Amino acid sequence: MNVLVTGGAGFIGTHLCRELLKQKHRVVCVDNFTLGSKESVKDLLEDPAFSLIEADASNVDRLSQIMEEKQVGMVYHLAANSDIQKSAFSPSIDYINTFSTTYSVLEGMRRNGIKKLFFASTSAVYGERTGVLLAEDTGGLAPISYYGGAKLASEAFISSYAYMNDMDVTVFRFPNVIGPGLTHGVIFDFIRKLRENPAELRILGDGNQKKPYIYVLDLVDVILKVSQAGEKGVRTYNIGVEDATTVTEIADMVCEAMGLGHVRYDYTGGDRGWKGDVPSFRYDLARIHGWGWRPTHTSNEAVRETLKFVLKGQG
Repeated sequence: MNVLVTGGAGFIGTHLCRELLKQKHRVVCVDNFTLGSKESVKDLLEDPAFSLIEADASNVDRLSQIMEEKQVGMVYHLAANSDIQKSAFSPSIDYINTFSTTYSVLEGMRRNGIKKLFFASTSAVYGERTGVLLAEDTGGLAPISYYGGAKLASEAFISSYAYMNDMDVTVFRFPNVIGPGLTHGVIFDFIRKLRENPAELRILGDGNQKKPYIYVLDLVDVILKVSQAGEKGVRTYNIGVEDATTVTEIADMVCEAMGLGHVRYDYTGGDRGWKGDVPSFRYDLARIHGWGWRPTHTSNEAVRETLKFVLKGQG
């Protein structure tokens, strides 16, 4: 099958493209290199089944043209703004890169009669629901970040396009994703700060923010298994791990991995790192566990494995 991966040169996208090629699909990678890079897929360019197209996924006419020319049969839509802190100062980033890209994908699929879609959504659609075990059918969704709002709006458009055009869609709401190829986030920030000043580490919030971190290869594994299972209609899954990791625990693991002792932590205070940040949440994972999938890494194991790659310069 000819498969289109939007954001295919990004962190998750590069791993997904590699696995799709192993499955003998012909992969069309579309990326504008805002977060992804040509370097990350350089090795894939040697594979004749892989094609890289520099284009903006929010341009519906261009994306539709690519779908037609490449005879795309399925779309994996990963293109989005993943830097929530950055969009906090510029909401248009998420309107264009997160919501408009989804509209372009759906409209391109409609024009070309493409019926199968995978959509990368997020825990941010739930908003701040302290003390609630978040299931896929939890109501009253009220995102508090522009990113979460754009993803929830995208899910709504997917629902309507799927019904009107008989599409089959797999939606994954996943938490923080880390692993080889990681390009930004708290692990990167801590390493950068400690290289500048190994005696002190400034930590946003009070350090008690606690979130599940999933290893990218575990995520790609479940993306492929569930999206290719032939389920009908729109199916939504929480994807995550059973445990979670605090910001202070990440700081401890970074210091340990860098061989630094007696680092003084300078907390900025408050219960979150920035406005729009959700300090903690808990997923109900019964649906994906019932499907038969569980990750091979815990949250803490994912952090430690990621540190190995980042510190080797392979982050």
